[in-house]
Amino acid sequence: MTPDRKTILVTGGAGFIASHLSDAFVDAGHRVLIVDDLSGGKRENVPAAAELFTHDIRDSATADLIREASVDVIVHHAAQMDVRRSTEDPRFDADVNIGGTLNLLTAATEASVDQVIFASTGGAIYGEQDYYPAREDHPQRPVSPYGVSKLAAERYLFYFHVAHGLNATCLRYANVYGERQNPHGEAGVVAIFLKKLLAGENCRINGDGLQTRDYIHVSDVVAANVAALGKPGFNTYNVGTGIETNVVELYHGLTAALGLDSAPEHGPAAAGEQRRSCIDATAGREALGLDAPLDLAAGFARTAEWFRGRANEASTA
Repeated sequence: MTPDRKTILVTGGAGFIASHLSDAFVDAGHRVLIVDDLSGGKRENVPAAAELFTHDIRDSATADLIREASVDVIVHHAAQMDVRRSTEDPRFDADVNIGGTLNLLTAATEASVDQVIFASTGGAIYGEQDYYPAREDHPQRPVSPYGVSKLAAERYLFYFHVAHGLNATCLRYANVYGERQNPHGEAGVVAIFLKKLLAGENCRINGDGLQTRDYIHVSDVVAANVAALGKPGFNTYNVGTGIETNVVELYHGLTAALGLDSAPEHGPAAAGEQRRSCIDATAGREALGLDAPLDLAAGFARTAEWFRGRANEASTA
């Protein structure tokens, strides 16, 4: 047992990003408690050494766990993350993303939790940008209830820091991709395209495919969270690459990673889709001592290998 061993509660820890974080915290010798209702996460993603509690973050059981388990740090990833659903049912989005967060923060102050590390969004929180890539001080003009709820959670974290001394770090993620990403529903385009390509299906690109995003591999998100552990004060950092990649470029990068040569289909443009999004992560990399992010070719190769392995397992099952 290491002398700086912490009890870390990870919400959404059975999901894509937070399960990788849970692995890293376990490997570092920390006690890891995972709160995940398994509505989106998978039990198989939970590290064997972690303790899983199938609670909703809005439940009193989650608040009781925080009070009773001597939690030092909360790493908060559980969320309603479907932008489309947030526009269709903003009340539900707010109930989970704002109400659930308040449940955690209230219990955290009562239990003298030292720090919260919060998974925010570097795309939806800025809206249509004034400049590219956006720094942390760019105006926040979210145009979806999802973006609004993430911004509200950041503001509540600041309040709890000022009013109760809770240390907090908000990490605004770009478009995260990588191993374990869910290719179903409104998931990341990388996972969706890889699943279709490996199944021999056609990939459809909305509109001309020149809409851009900042794609960051999950390993870099893990590194940022690990580096933020124990950081005092209130901090907000972007976690991205600062590089715009359009969907056509992304598609050809994925086919190259799979050794394929195929052309995508183009369908109608998605209504209301943000045209460009890219964030400047220089401040966070300097403050947290992070290395340069993994380049797309290497990240796509790692991700494609994992998805190919899963496809092969499914075909031989």
